[in-house]
Amino acid sequence: MNDQIQNPILRGFHPDPSIIRVEDDYYIATSTFEWWPGVRLHHSRDLKHWELIEYPLNRISQLDLRGVGPSQGVWAPCLTYDQGTFYLVYTIVKAFYCNMYDTENYLVTAKNIHGPWSDPIALNNFGFDPSLFHDQDGRKYMVSMVTDHRVPKKYAGRLVLQEYDPVKKAMTGPVKDIYQADKIFLEGPHIFRRKDWYYLFAADTGTGEAHGQTILRSKDVWGPYEMFRADFMYRQEEGEAYSILTSRHHEDILLQKSGHCDLVETREGEWYAVHLCGRPSGDRNPGDAGRFPRSRRYMLGRETAIQKMRWTEDDWLVLDAGGNTPQDQVEMPKGLRTDTGKEGKTGGKETDAGKESFAEKSSAADRKTEDRRQADTIRREERGTGLTRDDFDTSILNPDYQSLRIPMDEQYLSLTERPGWLRMYGRSGLSSRFSQTLIARRMTQYYMEASACMEFEPEIFKQMAGLIFMYDTDNYLYLHVSRDEDAGKCITLLKAENKKYEYLTDYLPLREREAVTLKLETEDHWVQFWYACGTEPLKKIGPVVNAGFLSDEACEEGWFTGAMFGICCQDLTGFGKRADFDYFEVRERQTTEG
Repeated sequence: MNDQIQNPILRGFHPDPSIIRVEDDYYIATSTFEWWPGVRLHHSRDLKHWELIEYPLNRISQLDLRGVGPSQGVWAPCLTYDQGTFYLVYTIVKAFYCNMYDTENYLVTAKNIHGPWSDPIALNNFGFDPSLFHDQDGRKYMVSMVTDHRVPKKYAGRLVLQEYDPVKKAMTGPVKDIYQADKIFLEGPHIFRRKDWYYLFAADTGTGEAHGQTILRSKDVWGPYEMFRADFMYRQEEGEAYSILTSRHHEDILLQKSGHCDLVETREGEWYAVHLCGRPSGDRNPGDAGRFPRSRRYMLGRETAIQKMRWTEDDWLVLDAGGNTPQDQVEMPKGLRTDTGKEGKTGGKETDAGKESFAEKSSAADRKTEDRRQADTIRREERGTGLTRDDFDTSILNPDYQSLRIPMDEQYLSLTERPGWLRMYGRSGLSSRFSQTLIARRMTQYYMEASACMEFEPEIFKQMAGLIFMYDTDNYLYLHVSRDEDAGKCITLLKAENKKYEYLTDYLPLREREAVTLKLETEDHWVQFWYACGTEPLKKIGPVVNAGFLSDEACEEGWFTGAMFGICCQDLTGFGKRADFDYFEVRERQTTEG
């Protein structure tokens, strides 16, 4: 139905959502890890339709990810707004796959959500998932989880609070524990204030299929905090968390891994929670896997969903639908449902009913809102939004693309050297954590196709360019053109799985000085590749491949992102051989898949 929001609202690799409302506008920030620019921002006016807008971390002075490992980098941004200023706190993880984590926490601010955003302000580094709370008296506090390198750890879970001084732009005062637990691990904390209560809203039990969300409260921001425990919170063992939202006991539902929530209140006083979730593929880890044996594989990564909430008579927060199981569909906010004739659209365009409703308002704040909507429309038309097939006929990349660790400046690619084409200059190899020429877009469902047309004339086997289906620098399927001493200009399919490399085809000869079309199609966790030289019809290359290893559970080093479709170019000679791409297309295939 039109008055229902279908989950997930942000499909494919959009984890750790943080949400705010500013007048009639909603914004969600999500984690980007090693992908650049940093922090995805989406905008909506009805919580149903979402549009990608500018990235706040888009300068090297703000974000330098060179050298960080897979699934490190930007973690769990928290977006807040107070007195005309947007605040974004986040973690840069530079060492994680060891006991002594390096978790650097930063703050950037802006007067306009579209930027410019400030250079980072360093905060404390006790742990990751920082969140900024603006109290009613003007004081500000940062809460985060605490990492513990000791063996054994002192506590299973620990959260700390410290005050932030916005004048000095620095942390101030003592650092105090506000949560300690022997059994229940909490992370992703947020603090809210409602009536006389401070609420500590935190994710529990990791980020896998046992994930959930808890809520605690106190009369004092410093605690002590009492955890909400209710009969509807089904638990199988004593050490299990008391979750107001979880999928852990319902393996058959659509939204798995549910947890890591943030809250927003609508103009009409309704409450919604956004949370991460996952939709599994049909594949599983083998029984002898070193990590997560027999675990289901989540190629799409962790996505963002939304749930309607309500407050009980005794001031606890619960799902509006009852119980603690996430819903596939959620009712839209009042005033925006089709049954009232006022369902709005995102991105500055409204239905006629929405315009009439707006015309009835006459306050200066609403006039400013309309001015901002018009400015958003102009900005969107200049930048371009929505992307299926990209013919590279603009002077800047569409914001849906991200690169690995570094911006794709003129050293790596150009949209103007050959108008109507994307020119890529080959740089480091696919294992590089410093200087790859690569752009990619998210896998958003399990039935998709990606294709590209490329002109590339390699001179040596160290020069490669093509179409890549990847999770990280250790895990990918790469259909690429290169040159072999015997085959000449050729095409082949390379598989990398946790640093094990194999070619799935021979070096198949191609004609010189002719464009090559590259394509792949996914069906659940299976993928088939095609290619064509010049105007020839497409033909299959290589076997149908089980691509389930491109998933959170299967990758041995990084497991927090998601599968991506990309185009790229390498030149290991150091001379920067170029490849020209005529188009790149990524689309969801029409199926009955949920």
